[in-house]
Amino acid sequence: MKDKKQSRLRRARQARARIAELKAIRLSVFRTNQHIYAQVISACGGKVLAAASTVEVDVRKDVPNGGNVAAATTVGKLVAERARKAGVEQVAFDRSGFKYHGRIKALAEAARENGLKF
Repeated sequence: MKDKKQSRLRRARQARARIAELKAIRLSVFRTNQHIYAQVISACGGKVLAAASTVEVDVRKDVPNGGNVAAATTVGKLVAERARKAGVEQVAFDRSGFKYHGRIKALAEAARENGLKF
């Protein structure tokens, strides 16, 4: 078996190919043990339209620990607000090969509740 990262990237590649085929704006999520990051990327894949993560100073004030569900919810809410400000309503969710569970799920649901459709 390949290592964990290679397997995740293989899963991510399949999803990203499908999203590129649809020519959809995507909400890409990346997580580490300490932090979670979210970006809204243009359909051509060349431009970040909105982004939020737990490494930002104003987010750190709200959530002391960036590696939990509460932090993911905050980032989901923030990225949805910023995307709407940039004029984006409809996105495709790119979970980057991570399981739709826990922090990834919390971020997705928070983004949905704050006006992003996917």
